[in-house]
Amino acid sequence: MGKHTKNKLIHNGCFVEIQNHKIHLYVSGNKHSQTIVFMSGSATVAPIYDFKNLYEKLTDKYNIVVIEKFGYGYSDIYESSCDIDTLVSIDRTALENAQIKKPYILLPHSMSGLEAIRWKQKFPDEIKAIIGIDMATPFAYEKWTGKKIQKTVKLFSFVKKLKLHYIPKVYPLSIRSLLPNEIKQQKLLMKRNAFNVCYINEAKAVLQNARTVSNSDYIRCPMILFSSNGKQIDKYWVENQQKFAEMMNAKLILYNCGHYIHYYKSIEMANEINNFINSF
Repeated sequence: MGKHTKNKLIHNGCFVEIQNHKIHLYVSGNKHSQTIVFMSGSATVAPIYDFKNLYEKLTDKYNIVVIEKFGYGYSDIYESSCDIDTLVSIDRTALENAQIKKPYILLPHSMSGLEAIRWKQKFPDEIKAIIGIDMATPFAYEKWTGKKIQKTVKLFSFVKKLKLHYIPKVYPLSIRSLLPNEIKQQKLLMKRNAFNVCYINEAKAVLQNARTVSNSDYIRCPMILFSSNGKQIDKYWVENQQKFAEMMNAKLILYNCGHYIHYYKSIEMANEINNFINSF
């Protein structure tokens, strides 16, 4: 990204320093209430704008935090290790440095589901509950192969090299609930972040990360799972969501919509989240 474009980026949260680089956090809502930590899925270029359609419906009741990992949102594009324990360590350190009080209710989307499970495995007292938005579990990767990962990485590199993501609809963005200035910021972040090295390294590490989570102890905590119809992922997605929900004794809510469920079902989800949190 050129200097001129970089100067147009105007963050709306706070920065914390980790490994001599900046991580961006968005914090909003009721500071005296329970904390819901939003964790974005792989390659979501601007998590604070991506999740807004949902968290704006929760800020009156809860302390809302959105973590933007390295390579995401306004955070630095920094080539840190992407093994699962390092990812969890960065999440924890970011919240601690921002003085966000424990325990947390984690709300992971997609691949960050592995981080949420691992966090609960390693530091159970820090996590009060998990709310999954089409979250990945170890079951989701049982049929994946190294060849499939290599294909994904090559596609990322190809699109990035030819700047195909600059073409409208190649990298679709949701503008639901966004103000005009936020839409502009999201587009700038897409141009800066899309298909960057952090996303590629996360993809390369995902199978080992899934094995690490799978080979560790089961977790036990209040949990609710929102699932898409799986059509944007694979034919086993819903089956794997059902399998994980049964194992965790979690409530599973299936929606006939795409992978970014919070784009389409935010009102229903906010109501379910309120009922869920009020139940424990």
